Formats: sequence, C-alpha cells, structure tokens
Amino acid sequence: MEDDDNDCCLLCGTAEGDSSNLTSQSSLQTNATVGCGHQFCKSCTDRELSSRKEFPCPRCGIAVKKVTLSTRSLDEIMVKNDTDCRRRVTKIFNKVEKDFETLFKYNNYLEEVEDIIYSIVNEKPNAEEMKTKVKKEEEVNKKQIVVRQSRR
Repeated sequence: MEDDDNDCCLLCGTAEGDSSNLTSQSSLQTNATVGCGHQFCKSCTDRELSSRKEFPCPRCGIAVKKVTLSTRSLDEIMVKNDTDCRRRVTKIFNKVEKDFETLFKYNNYLEEVEDIIYSIVNEKPNAEEMKTKVKKEEEVNKKQIVVRQSRR
C-alpha cells in the first residue's frame, strides 16, 4: 500500500472527516485483505457493491467485498490477526526450554513456531499447510499439551 492514499477514499478522494461531503459520514472503510489495505468511503462502497458482490481495487486489483471491509486500519487488523493466531498457535506449541536437550534445539522450535504464525497471518502460499500442521500437533500431542498448560 502506498502512503499517498492514506486517509482518503481511493475512488472519490474524500478524506477522513471531510465535512464537504454531506452524503457521507466520512468514515473510511479499509479493504482488510492482505496485499491491499486501501480505503474507500461508505458512499463509494455502497454504490460499487449495489449491483455486484465485489469490485477490483483500482490501485492493486485485489477484490473488495462487503465482508472484507472494516472501519479499522489495516495495521489494527493485522495486529489483531497476529495476536489471535499467536494465542492459538502458542497454546498448542507450548514447549519450554527444559523440554529440549539443547538451547539450539529449543531456539529452532521457537523459530518454527514463528514461521507458522507468520505464514498463517500473512496468508502465505503455505498457510494451509501450516494450519494442518497445527491441527496435527494438537491431535498427536493433546495430553502433553494439557500437561504443559497445567504447569503454568
């Protein structure tokens, strides 16, 4: 996302809080899709989505849908996604240093956990593979996970 379109509608140019546009509440909506994050005013999104389910973002071409629009900024959305994913993944991948023979092996484990979180949050090509890995870890090590959770 480029900096020159912050706080204004990418379609009509209405700025956040612009009182000259009386038809709009001037509340911008962010296309909360990884790779986009561009903003649009409610009037423009209502107009564009009145006759179709989605429209392409004029800047990056990524689909804008009603379900991907949010009044929060892309940064706020990404932080929440990261926090939620981190909470879910670390609840399952919850080993501690003493569970490993060496510090090196523990650090590799932590790096693997970070790679999983990064892939899922940023919708990387291997995100589905990482989600499957988390589910498998939970299924295979359910008892050990519960035991480690109870130690905290």
